[in-house]
Amino acid sequence: MTLFDLILIAVSLSMDAFAVSICKGLSVRRVSLTHALTCGLWFGGFQALMPALGYFLGDRFSALLTKFGPWIAFVLLALIGANMVKESFGGDEQLDDDYSAKAMLPLAVATSIDALAVGVSFAFLQTPILKAVAVIGLTTFCFGVAGVKIGHLFGAKYETKAELVGGVILILIGSKILLEHLGLPHNRKKSGYSGDYQRCK
Repeated sequence: MTLFDLILIAVSLSMDAFAVSICKGLSVRRVSLTHALTCGLWFGGFQALMPALGYFLGDRFSALLTKFGPWIAFVLLALIGANMVKESFGGDEQLDDDYSAKAMLPLAVATSIDALAVGVSFAFLQTPILKAVAVIGLTTFCFGVAGVKIGHLFGAKYETKAELVGGVILILIGSKILLEHLGLPHNRKKSGYSGDYQRCK
């Protein structure tokens, strides 16, 4: 597998994390370097960790997680998104600007589950795992940092609707992951699960 192939896989895997980082950027009235680095490290770290787990744990365990992973991702993102939408209709709007481990962990897990199957395919192809996870982790880190900045630009202009938009986006991401797992849309090549796995083959 060439470096270019790894970069394509890394960009594909990082898209959900990029979208969620935009949501986190929407939630911050005054974005700082710490906010951007927090998203980058959480999302980049888990996108690197999951392929490594898939690589070392093997096909049987990863197949089980791949089967139920989309449901886990959907539930996590839907719950977080629904809570953001609910809070956006409150009297005094308080944006969900929590960047603590408690807030970031479920988001990082939900956006990186699909990388498990990719890690299994790396094992079959005898791809150097350290090189692969480094490319995936670094790419997602960059997208995470950029997402926070981009989200803040929109949030600064449309501050009163920021949390509502962010919540809806999270719910849509979760729904997309679940629908693709169930076979919808029919163009499976765009699926975050089957697409990445097939690309590795």
